[in-house]
This record gives sequence, structure tokens and C-alpha cells, in this order.
Amino acid sequence: MDRAIYDRMAEIDGAHWWFVARRRIIAALIEQQARPKPGARILEVGCGTGSNIRMLQHYGTVDAIEPDDQARALTTERTGVAVKGGLLPDGVALEDGAYDLIVLLDVLEHIPGDREALASLVAKLKPGGKILVTVPASPWMWSSHDVAHHHQRRYTMAEVKKVFADSGLKVTHATHFNTVLFPLIAAARGLGKLLGREGGDDAMPPKPVNGLLGTLFGFERHVVGRHSLPFGVSIGLVAEPSR
Repeated sequence: MDRAIYDRMAEIDGAHWWFVARRRIIAALIEQQARPKPGARILEVGCGTGSNIRMLQHYGTVDAIEPDDQARALTTERTGVAVKGGLLPDGVALEDGAYDLIVLLDVLEHIPGDREALASLVAKLKPGGKILVTVPASPWMWSSHDVAHHHQRRYTMAEVKKVFADSGLKVTHATHFNTVLFPLIAAARGLGKLLGREGGDDAMPPKPVNGLLGTLFGFERHVVGRHSLPFGVSIGLVAEPSR
């Protein structure tokens, strides 16, 4: 991603409704589907500015990968985690059989070779280990936001499940999320296309609006860990090696 995107993430990722509520949803998927044992080893691939690491540390010891030098340095400053550089599938030195849980949180859509990247991580799991991935859904929602964030694609549920199968992974739980706000976000993206708007849509809203959006989005944490929502702005999946 561009330097400006990382800088913007660092400014807002502690308080913006999307980041706050998404962490709650990811925590629910970890607790109810990945279920790492106490003291688990966890790897975050593409940690960005490090906004997820504190949450992940509730479940174990966290290692992280991030290709951007400045984001990597900021994450280490924020969290104390010595983040590795490099790119998947073969640009990062990782120990085989080391991790109970590997997470890619809105990362896979940035990687040109998504299958190769996922496949390279399978050997890094311990026996019984899981991979948790979130990606943007609904290719028809493609907008200037995706362009600004250097996305390669948005996924349908069938497409992302095929990517997992081709990578040697069996999906054990899959759901859409950001469902409550889906009509509002879809309308905003559609209007942006009509108006020819450029750039991302990650502006920080006024505090009352930010709180309301976070509450509505975050409520889904009570559902996504046990049930599969049929549509949404994003998809979350938990998987294990298929062989």
C-alpha cells in the first residue's frame, strides 16, 4: 500500500469504528472456532501498523510479518514485537510446525498469488493448528477504496473457498460479516462510483456517529462465531490442513 495509507491507518486504527468492531469479531472467531490452547504461538501475516497485536496477545505469544519498513518499525515501537520483513510465499524465513494459529486479516486480497501464499503457510502450522483469514467480499462492490488500498480482488464465498481448497486447506467455518451496515456501505460505494470519487472511504466520522457504527458492526460478534451470515462487506474463514 502507499505510504499515505499506512500513515492514515496509524492515526485511526485505535478508535475508528471499523477497526474496533472488526477486532471484536476476529476475537469471537478465535474464541469460538480457532480455539487456540493457552500459551499458543500465533503468527500475524501482514500486521500493518500493529493494531491487532494486543488483541491477539490475549490468546498467546505473537510473531508478525510486515513488508513495509515504516509500518514494521511502528508496530515494534507500539507493541514490542520484533516484526519480520519479507513477502510470501517464499520471501520470509519461518519455522515449520511452529504455530497454533496463523492470521491474515484483510491481507490475502493484496497478494497477487493468493494460493501460493496460503499454501506456503500450511507447513508452518503445528498439528491441530488453524488459519484465520478475513477478506473483502462482493466483487461488484469494487470501488476507488479498493484501488487506493491496492487490492488485487474482492472475493465471493465460493471463490475464496476454492482458493483455500487449492492451497491444501479445509474450511471449518466461514461467514460473511459487516452485514448490518451492508446496505449503507453498498449505497455509499455506488454513489462514489456515480460521482467519480477517488481514494479510500476511511475518514473518521464524528464521535457519536463513530460510536453508533461501531456498536452496530460490533454486535455481529455475538453471531459470526457460531453461525454463517449470508452476505456482508467482508468474509471470515477458519481452516485447517486438509491432509
